[in-house]
Amino acid sequence: MILDTDVLIDLMERQPSAVEKLSALIHKNTPLTITTPSIFELFTGLAQSTKPVAELEKIHRVIHQQPRWALDDSSAERAGRIHGELARRGESIGSVDAMIAGIALQHQEPVLTRNVKHFSRVSGLKVETY
Repeated sequence: MILDTDVLIDLMERQPSAVEKLSALIHKNTPLTITTPSIFELFTGLAQSTKPVAELEKIHRVIHQQPRWALDDSSAERAGRIHGELARRGESIGSVDAMIAGIALQHQEPVLTRNVKHFSRVSGLKVETY
């Protein structure tokens, strides 16, 4: 299960429903991963933060030793096709979400997100929320 950036942010803020969902997944021994595009998004937010030291600690707490999938060539190709096809249909989801979706499809992983509206547009992608 890939944790989307919004889930990581909720975990950084210790949002109760995110923590509860994560606990349930851990209890079921569900493998949890993050993606390098999510790391990019977290550090983009850090660069804009008025409290960068505290935010950096939160980021490290959430991503520390977390298995991750990188945007490799195959995932990038899938992401590009997703992004282009959705844009052509007027249903664009944004580059980073397309990258996360491409990685998820490449590795046959579902995505845990609060952004169901975007990710549900991707054909064949399994999406969960909380």
